[in-house]
Amino acid sequence: MDVGQFFWLFFIVTALQPVVRQRMLESARQRLIARIENRRKSRVILMVHRQETMSLLGFPLMRYIDIQDAEEVLRACDMTDESAPLDIVLHTPGGLVLPSLQIARAVRQHKGRVTVFVPHYAMSGGTLIALAADEIVMSPHAVLGPVDPQLNGMAAASIIKVTEKKPIAEIDDQTLMLADNAAKAIAQLKDAATELLTRTLPAEKAESLAALLAGGERWTHDFPITASMARELGLNVSTDMPREVMQLMSLYPQPKRGAAGVEYLPERRIVRPRA
Repeated sequence: MDVGQFFWLFFIVTALQPVVRQRMLESARQRLIARIENRRKSRVILMVHRQETMSLLGFPLMRYIDIQDAEEVLRACDMTDESAPLDIVLHTPGGLVLPSLQIARAVRQHKGRVTVFVPHYAMSGGTLIALAADEIVMSPHAVLGPVDPQLNGMAAASIIKVTEKKPIAEIDDQTLMLADNAAKAIAQLKDAATELLTRTLPAEKAESLAALLAGGERWTHDFPITASMARELGLNVSTDMPREVMQLMSLYPQPKRGAAGVEYLPERRIVRPRA
């Protein structure tokens, strides 16, 4: 083999390596999903959003819940018997209201038992989906978040407060229109969250909890709601996270950009009593 042939062989192997690695990850995920489905006799749906990097320019891109996610989840629900249990694994910063609500309403209307697993976090639209489940299973340090609407990157509740604290003559037309839309958005999210929560809560309790989560009066949009806080709010939350779900998350590695910030030996440590 001459230098030219060796160069081309090296180039082909290098180019195919990411593809082969991705195929191996996908195969491992499918095997583990099948194992969980067989053990729990359920349909497993994963919605995992990792920060991704553009292949050429290297810019970080944050993925979120979009219309394509809604289409895939609705298709999976349609392919599942209405009495079969649904297990949904959520790892997401949230996303657009429309697809989040489409998914949440499909979960709410499913007749079989629905369990949402949150290994690390399910914020905003992810929390909206979790509200529709019969049970939310969270890791001990996993978090949910408020579902108050955001307009142009600003909290709807904060936009409304501007109009309440300033004389109307000092407020520009654009802010007034934003405040009008903000009030409508909050009312819509409250109604939607109430509808979702009535799967597991009485109507009065569902309405008060929806007002708290969607009103934007108590917390910022990125406030972390822990498992213990979620239980205090009245949600059916467990911390009995199956080990297979955490293994699934390890099969969705974050794309690396340079040296890793966290490193450890990937072996389980068990403390044994001394003789």
